[in-house]
Amino acid sequence: MNPQQSHAQALQAAPQTFRVALDELRQAVTRHEVVLNEVPAPAKLAPYAVAMSADVSATNGDALAVGRFIMLYNPQYSEVWDGNFRIVTYIKTRLEADLGEDPLVSEVAWSWMVEALDHAEATYRQPGGTASKVLSQGFGVIDQQNETIDLELRASWTPEGDHLDRHLSAWSDMVCTFAGLPPITEGVIPFNPHRRK
Repeated sequence: MNPQQSHAQALQAAPQTFRVALDELRQAVTRHEVVLNEVPAPAKLAPYAVAMSADVSATNGDALAVGRFIMLYNPQYSEVWDGNFRIVTYIKTRLEADLGEDPLVSEVAWSWMVEALDHAEATYRQPGGTASKVLSQGFGVIDQQNETIDLELRASWTPEGDHLDRHLSAWSDMVCTFAGLPPITEGVIPFNPHRRK
């Protein structure tokens, strides 16, 4: 049995609530700049899960932002999640040096998440996460490599209601914002981490 067949059989055996949620995700409208692919979901976080990766690339093929979207489902109500579903996300982009030194950049990253969810009317509760700046310096054979600064957002929240597609749509907007693409949300101004001099 190949992996696709076993995955399909696992989905057929999954609870109806989880299968309906998957159908809702498949109805999500995402920005065309985002390339989404289903990837193996972590097996230990919940009894049922689905995961997707996202990539936004420049016209020359350089990655502008990458991310991961995971929907977890536990048929038993989770006190920690305050629900049966939990969405876990990750987004990463490389920053220009001057932007990486901005002390408010992490707060801005968190605000993008909140604004994207609110704009998509993706209702949620129990949000949490971290926004980190990661400084990398090459050593040894790659010691000529310049210092790089990456911005990473790890966030999770418990979705409310039946519109799980809105959460995936909002997340795809977040990935594009991290990539420095023009916003589709009025009033949100990107700081364009990939601007060229």
